[in-house]
Amino acid sequence: MNIEIKKSTKPVKYDDAITQLEARSKLVSKNEDKELIWILEHEPIFTAGTSYSVNDIIDKSINIHETNRGGKITYHGPGQLMFYFVIDLRNRNKDIRKFISVIENSIIETLKDFKIECHTDRKNIGIWFNNKGKLEKVAAIGVRVSKWIAYHGFCLNIKNDLDPYKKIIPCGISDKKVTNLTRISKIKFNNIDDILINKFISNLKRLNV
Repeated sequence: MNIEIKKSTKPVKYDDAITQLEARSKLVSKNEDKELIWILEHEPIFTAGTSYSVNDIIDKSINIHETNRGGKITYHGPGQLMFYFVIDLRNRNKDIRKFISVIENSIIETLKDFKIECHTDRKNIGIWFNNKGKLEKVAAIGVRVSKWIAYHGFCLNIKNDLDPYKKIIPCGISDKKVTNLTRISKIKFNNIDDILINKFISNLKRLNV
């Protein structure tokens, strides 16, 4: 499996990241470049996917950046791990639902390594933590697929500021909160990016035709 692994040590502007992802997806579709996994953090920004509603904006003074990914409104910022990818599904199982399962299982298995039990929710995409009977989102997923090239990715909340989520209805879900790993556990999340990458690549192999 020939996937380029890229890690950015400084925050990357959202527009710059998306421009690079879209350019790479076109090259991958023409078999002119490798698939990609890209780990980074963003500068603070609110982004809106293709199915968002203006009713999801609580604080009308904030700037919303519209994108072509799936999903609704969310927030990105320092302390949040962005896991972007460009993956060619043409030589794998052309099943978007199974690909989403690869993402979900990779996050769940990674958190289990840190003794944190999380799960999916049938009604709401993402990864959820059960906090004394109340579900709280710890990871959001937004994927775009064009000509069976999947890109964008997911974000995992590690130690990011949660206050910006009060200005929106995150992912259009009004009855559940957002959390991060440092609120869930006091342990150190060393090398969590490497573990995520390894889990993702391992689960991706199961889609090979």
